[in-house]
Amino acid sequence: MAGSMRVVVTSVFLALLIETSTFEYVCAANRNVSCHEVERQALLKLKQDLIDPSGRLASWGNNLNCCNWSGVICDNLTGNVIQLRLRNPLDPYNGFYIPSEAYAKMWFSGKINPSLLDLKHLRYLDLRGSNFGGIQIPEFLGSVHTLRYLNLSAAGFGGLVPPQLGNLTNLHVLDLHDFSSLVYAENLQWLSHLVKLKILDLSSVDLSKASDWFQVTNTLPSLVEIHLSGCQLHRLPLQADVNFSSLSILDLSSNSFSNPLIPGWIFKLNSLVSLDLSHNNFQGQLPHGLRNLSSLRYLNLYWNNFNSSIPSWLYGFTSLEFLNLGSNYFHGSISNGFQNLTSLTTLDLSDNELTGAVPNSMGSLCSLKKIKLSGLHLSRDLSEILQASSSPGCLLNRLENSISGSIRVSLGLLASLRTLDLSQNRVNGTLPESIGTLWKMEKLWLSHNMLEGVVSEVHFANLTRLRLFQASGNPLVLEASPEWVPPFQLGVMALSSWHLGPKFPSWLRSQRDFVYLDISVTGIIDTIPNWFWNLSTIYFSLNLSHNQIYGELPHRIGTSPVADLVYVDLSFNHFDGPLPCLSSKVNTLDLSNNLFSGPISNLLCSKMEEPYRLEILHLADNHLSGEIPDCWMNWPNLVSVDLENNSLSGVIPSSMGSLNLLQSLHLRKNNLSGVLPSSLQNCTRLLAIDLGENHFVGNIPGWIGEKLSDSIIISLGSNRFQGQIPDNLCSLSYLTILDLAHNNLSGTIPKCFMNLSAMAANQNSSNPISYAFGHFGTSLETLLLMIRGILLEYSSTLQLVTSMDLSDNNLAGEIPAGMTDLLGLRFLNLSNNHLTGRIPKNIGNLRLLESIDLSRNQLRGEIPPSMSALTFLGYLNSSENNLTGKIPSSTQLQSFDISSYDGNHLCGPPLLEIYSTDATTSGDHNNNENNEGDGLEVDWLWFYASMAFGFVVGFWVVMGPLLFNKLEYKIRNGHH
Repeated sequence: MAGSMRVVVTSVFLALLIETSTFEYVCAANRNVSCHEVERQALLKLKQDLIDPSGRLASWGNNLNCCNWSGVICDNLTGNVIQLRLRNPLDPYNGFYIPSEAYAKMWFSGKINPSLLDLKHLRYLDLRGSNFGGIQIPEFLGSVHTLRYLNLSAAGFGGLVPPQLGNLTNLHVLDLHDFSSLVYAENLQWLSHLVKLKILDLSSVDLSKASDWFQVTNTLPSLVEIHLSGCQLHRLPLQADVNFSSLSILDLSSNSFSNPLIPGWIFKLNSLVSLDLSHNNFQGQLPHGLRNLSSLRYLNLYWNNFNSSIPSWLYGFTSLEFLNLGSNYFHGSISNGFQNLTSLTTLDLSDNELTGAVPNSMGSLCSLKKIKLSGLHLSRDLSEILQASSSPGCLLNRLENSISGSIRVSLGLLASLRTLDLSQNRVNGTLPESIGTLWKMEKLWLSHNMLEGVVSEVHFANLTRLRLFQASGNPLVLEASPEWVPPFQLGVMALSSWHLGPKFPSWLRSQRDFVYLDISVTGIIDTIPNWFWNLSTIYFSLNLSHNQIYGELPHRIGTSPVADLVYVDLSFNHFDGPLPCLSSKVNTLDLSNNLFSGPISNLLCSKMEEPYRLEILHLADNHLSGEIPDCWMNWPNLVSVDLENNSLSGVIPSSMGSLNLLQSLHLRKNNLSGVLPSSLQNCTRLLAIDLGENHFVGNIPGWIGEKLSDSIIISLGSNRFQGQIPDNLCSLSYLTILDLAHNNLSGTIPKCFMNLSAMAANQNSSNPISYAFGHFGTSLETLLLMIRGILLEYSSTLQLVTSMDLSDNNLAGEIPAGMTDLLGLRFLNLSNNHLTGRIPKNIGNLRLLESIDLSRNQLRGEIPPSMSALTFLGYLNSSENNLTGKIPSSTQLQSFDISSYDGNHLCGPPLLEIYSTDATTSGDHNNNENNEGDGLEVDWLWFYASMAFGFVVGFWVVMGPLLFNKLEYKIRNGHH
């Protein structure tokens, strides 16, 4: 759980420290006792097995009295070692959720020596923040019976939690929480022996098999804190009698319980001051039972499925300091009752469906330090949000929420505000200079709004504490003098879509603590100054893409005497010259869409300092030439390689088959040739392979279907492949895009294509085609597809595409009837082959079909009536076949241009020919079906003859009775 929650129960933790350590620690400051030789030797053995890169144990051994060694605390009377405080002194994420290199240099690794057993009076052991490389927690720790405090959290352990820890019956605190989730427990029966336990933290320990977790913890009446976040728990008892009635902190977050409701036994924990149920699947309205927990100071319900209004009883929690209701479906208006929560320091209402006005009374919440309102579509000039009120302690602001029309909102923002998140709204207008009055601001999110206008140095004059500033996605203009020195030192800066150019911003030179810098799409037309590459000591992410930056890059990027880069995106610029060499620490490199030239061997085959970590390599759309070098074995971590649209030649080197983690390979539009190397079958994790527009020859290898069984995209079009389409492709159950067009393939379309199960399913946006993108989430695959006769690029919507293109080959035979089982197919192109027979009668089953091209084949017979059911069809080409009969009636089929039906014997709208029963005789029953020209002439003769006959008949039908009546009248008159 977050560190802020620990503060909630400081009294509990403080009492524990008084009991176990504090008194002894204070007394030890002036002790004159000496440690025992046995314990001194035990500590030296412990040091010997620990790898200590920062020298934190340098004092161990320099002084005969081990009680004076760093991290060692002795009893002031006996001289026995009672505490080992060896935790990493640094925060692993430094407030930005990015591992700090400085933190890594301070951790211990190696192993723990059993000499620890010689410390017979050890009560306190803290190794938090080490890196023991996945080794198991030593079983012998269960024999240190005097331990009262054991903290092995975030220490890089792995494997089974040793049940021997159950022997530590004096234990008051057990903290094994782990970041890597490599630690697991099959049951927790051993835990039942720890009857004195007050604090239990097993967060991120895999307890998916420990179904007894609740029964065991319920036998420990002394428990004050339970932390089981991210333990892969799925079942939660709805009703139970609880024994840990003195519980103050309960954290069950990030477990995705199958229960839709919060269990009733939680409402019996009247002593709770902190409850974290975030990242689960709870739904419905907030249960009334929560009213019983009136002492709550921390309530986190983030990322659930609650879909009620905010209940009025919640405003009675006057002690509440932290309230997170974000990422739910809360709706309705926001009550004046919020003014009662005067103790609130953190409020998160982001990503809900709240409407109505946030009342002015919220301006009285003068304790607020963090506000998150992102994703609520707020709109109003930001100057009204940040205008100061007459209250010296608060800023009274007015916002307008446009979720449903014009909605008045008012919030209380503090002069002491430290975090403000208004991102992903519709806040418009200019950025007011009054933002500079928030002098305690540390983190400010304004990204993806509609702010515009000029931002100057005045806006930042007093923001001396600002560490994070994310305002991307606003067309703001920064006007600052070249001599400007910002008053802040930012760790994270994201100003994408601002206008910073045309000169490279020289004020960046004063920033020395960047871990994340994004100034993409900022209108920079300049070279990068040399000082820029030495900006930060812990550089992590750099994005300068979509500018017009030119010039050559340094010989080596990603490293300098003081900085390391992990994520580098310089795409869509005008960089030229040769490719640079890389630091081994670079994880992602995107240099695509530039003017780089020459070979790629300079980058790929440079001398290795240490194993390369590169996972993403994108060099597409440059002027690179020469052969692809055969040194891919140097890059074992590659996940995505994109070299398309260059001038690379030669064959695919066999060493590319050593990329066992490769998921995406793009070599399209080069001058590559030869056969596909068999070594590629070792890349069994390939999801997308695009080799189109090259000169590859030979048969399509069957191992694609056998070894690359997870493939989603296979694009081999516009090459010189020959032979038959291998039946092995039918086993690719995840395949959604198949492009074999423009080759020399022969034979028939495999009947087993009906087994392509992913094409038979309805694709949707919840099944994205994505790849691990370093430490920054995912990057969607991009692919060029020939759709409706136009070459289109798909990226963000690629997960919705199901396409099969077999056009421009020498395929013969009939279209397999089973292809109509591919119910998810959206694009089908079989044009320019030698296909015969009829269009499958059930083609109307392909209800999602948007484009179908059957042109330039030898298909015959009628267009099946079922085709009228294709209501999504936006493109149809059936021209240049031997189709006959009337075009089926439907809104779609009659809307196409007549060119869609040219070169057939069809009639009916949209064609001009009039339908005739004689003309619809099927080609296979017509003795003269080969006399196409004569048949057309006969059709026209019948048309004119029918018109003449119809005119005669129509004339006598109308005029006959009139003439007959007139003749009868004359006869009657003449008779009289």
